[in-house]
Amino acid sequence: MAAGMAVGAAMVTAAAAVPAAGASAAAPRQDGLGRFYHQPLRWKACALGEDDQVGKDLDKAGARCADVTVPLDYARPDGRTLTVAISRLRASGPGPRLGTMIINGGGPGPAIDMPPYMRGVMGEAGSRYDLVGLDPRSLGRSAPVDCGWPAGTWIRSAGEDRRSFDRSVAFARDLAARCAGKDQELLRHISTRNIARDIDVVRGALGERKVSYNGASYGTYLGSVYATMFPGRLDRVLLDSSVDPAEWGPGLLAGGEDANDRALGDWAAWTARRHASYGLGDTREAVLATVRGLLAKAGREPLSVGRFKVDDGTLPLVLFDNLGDDEDAARASLAESAGVFRKAAAEGSAEPTKDLEEELTFLLTGVEGFYGSGQSAIVCGDRAADGDVEGYWRAVQRHRAKSPVFGPLTYNVNPCAFWPVKPAEPATEVGGRLPALMVAATGDTRTTYEANEALHRLLGDSRMITLPANVHAPYQRGYPNRCVRDRVNDYLLTGRLPARDLTCAPEAPARS
Repeated sequence: MAAGMAVGAAMVTAAAAVPAAGASAAAPRQDGLGRFYHQPLRWKACALGEDDQVGKDLDKAGARCADVTVPLDYARPDGRTLTVAISRLRASGPGPRLGTMIINGGGPGPAIDMPPYMRGVMGEAGSRYDLVGLDPRSLGRSAPVDCGWPAGTWIRSAGEDRRSFDRSVAFARDLAARCAGKDQELLRHISTRNIARDIDVVRGALGERKVSYNGASYGTYLGSVYATMFPGRLDRVLLDSSVDPAEWGPGLLAGGEDANDRALGDWAAWTARRHASYGLGDTREAVLATVRGLLAKAGREPLSVGRFKVDDGTLPLVLFDNLGDDEDAARASLAESAGVFRKAAAEGSAEPTKDLEEELTFLLTGVEGFYGSGQSAIVCGDRAADGDVEGYWRAVQRHRAKSPVFGPLTYNVNPCAFWPVKPAEPATEVGGRLPALMVAATGDTRTTYEANEALHRLLGDSRMITLPANVHAPYQRGYPNRCVRDRVNDYLLTGRLPARDLTCAPEAPARS
């Protein structure tokens, strides 16, 4: 057993394995939804054409795809429908099949591509399940919401001053306005509750009485909502880096600035020890001063990086995006990006690294604008946002003093403040008895450790593995920690939860 694992001999056993595919999923329904739950699925090749690399990779791995018909509005099952795209990689053994496992990697984002990857992560357990990836409604192949955004995400910092904040307000307002010109009926029915309902239709259409679930980040919120709305329909449940259900929605970033500040300081210390390579400062404080100087410079005039202009609304987002992993390769990539910004500030322009080019293309062009608009449809559809622009400015100012880099980002306005439709129903109050296994990293910058603890308290019978590391979604990411990997895979294979919460010691190679 890996070092640092404190585990007792007694175990808690999860629900029995689900029946084989084709078993009766439910008694005849009286709510008008029976035709959806019992629909026959037509399995087909996944590739949609020569340019569909995701589909080609799925086909190569042996997966098959299908479209599942679901109601747009579950209160009107005889009304408009849409299709939800799924992929399935059948169990191949050796050993008995353990049922169907639905996978979600967070975001919110598409997940149809995930089964082959997760089979590799899950070790011996991976080949014992039918692994199902599902694109949530509004994303990927499932009624995508594409508002023609000029950016891949809605997230921006309020920047260094009121002028920068006003730019971010205009940006958020424009994103929402672009969606106002789209299908309003569809937008009105994009929500996590409806995605959870879609999952249950998929379960029924697959002929399963129960399914297992493997979710990370937003996927933990989706999984906990599903468990609350449909109790008794989950078998083995893994929640990797969990969202606090009370905080999910338009303000989901608020409160994450402390974890990001700590991660930034750790990265600065790592970078300072490599001053000869990166030239950003030879002490932690010197590197942080370089970062603050770059932000001030970008606030006065955007930095010219290749074909991009990087202002004080974007530069903090580059930092935020790259602080979710404390491995050397991730830290080196951020240090190289910071070096590009330093050169642009000093010399007037600089060429981006490959990593930075890809990131700025996502952040500052419409190449993947469909991703951000589909994601926002879910976030804005789950909870209404405050529309008081001055209230956002006051919140930014309150948090700027303590966290000058990230406070203006985590409390900034976003398109939900101007969203063209209101949520159709209240958010789910998550809770109940759920024998889930949770994985949480103490330095997670996306779903903080405190958020993980909050969900852990809400889910009776859950167990949590704590990893002292700065990493988001350590299990699904394949973070190098055998303790986490082996304990999770043992649970997925046997259904036995640890008798108590556990802590895994860090196992990453020593760093100089």
